[in-house]
Amino acid sequence: MKLLRFEYDQHAHAGIVAGKGIIPIHTINARRGTHIPDDLLAIIQNGGTGDVGPLDEDDAIPFHLVTPLLPYDVPPKIWCIGLNYHSHAVDISAAQPEEPGSFMKPASCMFPPGGRIVLPPPQISDDVDAEGELGVIIGKKCRFVPAADVPGVIFGYTTTLDLTALDVLRKNPRYLTRAKSIDTFFSFGPVIVTADEIADVSRLEVITEHNESICSRDFVSNMKHSPYELVRFHSDFMTLYPGDLISTGCPKGARIKAGDRVRARIDGIGTLDATVTQG
Repeated sequence: MKLLRFEYDQHAHAGIVAGKGIIPIHTINARRGTHIPDDLLAIIQNGGTGDVGPLDEDDAIPFHLVTPLLPYDVPPKIWCIGLNYHSHAVDISAAQPEEPGSFMKPASCMFPPGGRIVLPPPQISDDVDAEGELGVIIGKKCRFVPAADVPGVIFGYTTTLDLTALDVLRKNPRYLTRAKSIDTFFSFGPVIVTADEIADVSRLEVITEHNESICSRDFVSNMKHSPYELVRFHSDFMTLYPGDLISTGCPKGARIKAGDRVRARIDGIGTLDATVTQG
């Protein structure tokens, strides 16, 4: 199932992607007498939509009439993983860490799908890259998850765009959180694909496009730390909650400037676009 939060007729709703449009959750509730929350984070926290049965595509709102939104505005946690692909380490002349190079980002740095990345003033940073990544959405509260049980705590997958002020980071690796947390330096969605739709996550290809050209591409199978291992590893350190997001790393980032367009693309998951402007 592919889930989406969207704006239609000046209201935000959750829906299911079907054919050429989106079937709103409130329409499904009205047709079936169900009580599915009209909120994507609440759906995740409730364990999904349940069995909604066959959907009537006549109930779908055409894509061109809706505005995709962030799946939810404030994820409980946003974990990101640095240097998980060898090609990214080479790109910024860094060594891959033996353990996941993880860091957290605040919700204040998010921008909506299809929205604008606003570059900071040059005196703050004038060397920024944008990185298309695979995001893992946690579906169950969990701690100390055995490797064999990891698939059962994952709700689904999404696309993410993670940005870095590389010149800030070069000053000192301890500045990683600062370099990653500038306003409009993260987005995810717009689609969340439930885990049962992905037969083998390792076969997904993560692509970053820059001005309609491919900047980087690589398969999840080439990650140093797989998505399952990232979930297991982080659950050893803290409780994970439904809606927590782990952005699993980028093969290589695209250096961006005002006027550029960037896109994260993962076939089978979706695309996430942004326009670059200067603040």
